[in-house]
Amino acid sequence: MVDRRATEVYAQYTHKEINRRQFLEKLAGIVGGVAAAYALLPLLESSVAQAEIVAEGDARLASQVVKFPVATGQMSGYQAQPKNIAKMPAILIVHENRGLNPHIEDVTRRFALEGFLALAPDALSSMGGTPADQEQAIGMIKTLNMEETIKNFAAAAAYLKTHPQSTGKVGVVGFCWGGAVANMLAVQSADIVAAVPYYGMQPPTDEVVKIKAALLLHYAGLDERINKGIPELKEALVKNGVEHELYMYEGADHAFNNDTNAARYNKGAAELAWKRTIEFLTRKLKS
Repeated sequence: MVDRRATEVYAQYTHKEINRRQFLEKLAGIVGGVAAAYALLPLLESSVAQAEIVAEGDARLASQVVKFPVATGQMSGYQAQPKNIAKMPAILIVHENRGLNPHIEDVTRRFALEGFLALAPDALSSMGGTPADQEQAIGMIKTLNMEETIKNFAAAAAYLKTHPQSTGKVGVVGFCWGGAVANMLAVQSADIVAAVPYYGMQPPTDEVVKIKAALLLHYAGLDERINKGIPELKEALVKNGVEHELYMYEGADHAFNNDTNAARYNKGAAELAWKRTIEFLTRKLKS
């Protein structure tokens, strides 16, 4: 079991609150030395190949890289859909601050197997795409213009709504950084029918009045940084009559759904949140 203090200091590092030298110094202090800190790094960092659930090339699915026009030019993304369905509702998947990596591609295939046209756009498309080095990706994400980024993802939702295999109903699911994007898409995109942010930063409360989509909100009990905004959000949702369900997963930490992150993954919370997500999206998009 990884010491929670280690995961907290790693979160500070990945969110650019401290630099790498400060991170390693703090980690060494927690685990008892520099050698122990370096030994722990593989557990704190993602190992993106180890937890693949739906294999690339699964015979039940058609998957490919697609490109579509957005506010900043052209965006690319990973798209997957079941082969035996002519028309289906669509899901927009918004990645974490590590970009469009193999884990998110795997999540996209999981949604496709549930009977959805699933698309995970690459927020770093304009910079040449997500690099293999996740630390480099984190740094690149930090430089994005968020107003333009939200417009780009709204264009991706419009692409899904008009896709020949789409029924025209579009939902969005976002994780971590992508959870914040999912929240803002619910505010700004009229094409979004249902939004499922996982541990995402809340939208400004004065923007909640614009939300027409139904929301399913997943939060981690140990995620103090993100959870600070929950009370104000709940008040605004109720005040403005926004349909929503909110679940708190006690004992789980930020990024609990990411099964490639051994330090954060919480199997029980992830499986329950996934079950609730599929049931919610099925009700809102397939009925």
